Amino acid sequence: MPTDALPRTGLGTYSDDDRDQWRDNVATALDEGYRHVDTAQDYDNERFVGEGLADAAVDREDVFLATKLATGNLAYEDVLETTEASLDRLGVDYLDLLYVHWPVDTYDPDGTLRALDELYDEGTIEHVGLSNFTPDLLDEAREGLDAPVAAHQVECHPLLQQDELRAYAREHDHWLVAYSPLAQGEVFDVPAIRAVAEKHDATPAQVSLAWLRSKDNVAAIPKASSRDHMAQNLAAADLELDDADIAQIDAIEREHRVIDPEFGPWNA
Repeated sequence: MPTDALPRTGLGTYSDDDRDQWRDNVATALDEGYRHVDTAQDYDNERFVGEGLADAAVDREDVFLATKLATGNLAYEDVLETTEASLDRLGVDYLDLLYVHWPVDTYDPDGTLRALDELYDEGTIEHVGLSNFTPDLLDEAREGLDAPVAAHQVECHPLLQQDELRAYAREHDHWLVAYSPLAQGEVFDVPAIRAVAEKHDATPAQVSLAWLRSKDNVAAIPKASSRDHMAQNLAAADLELDDADIAQIDAIEREHRVIDPEFGPWNA
């Protein structure tokens, strides 16, 4: 299995508005028991996430903190400079995980990966991550990096099951970190998921998260802004789906991608 430092349920913090809400949301999540928080330079909320981390009664060393490099910040010098800026905004002196958010725009395998190796070697980042890469781009990055790839973050849920990328994660022993693991609520009305939820007296969200946890090398970072939803998402770790439940969800034929299917390296 990949590094056990990464908790399998984390808090996603993407939001189009009310970015300052993440100050209270992060503090609440950590109070509820979350120990994995995910943000990004492009979310424009790192300062608020950092304030929430500082407000929580949890030691920094006990929180797995991840952020992502914006697509315009991937040149060698920009990686180094903007990572320092992220550290300042977050109020920390190291990151547990730093991702390349998308391998587009200023992404340059030589310069980008060389900068990540430098940050890893000096201890500024504990782990290197990639996000929204195709298998070919993952191969290229793994070959170009000296540091191991600890995680690959990608949209993944029962309506976008990512069989190929999950198999890649197992083969190369890194985490597949599922963002939008509830497909922005689309999973709630899927008959197969609702049936499994009724069987276990659980919510469709919990069933979807439990299905992801049933897969090797998969973690998830659902977004939640209320204490109740945060607690429910954490409780999905205690929901044990049987083989029939998992097969029923595996067989879902409907496919829905939250991210615009015209965007991303898979259409390059």
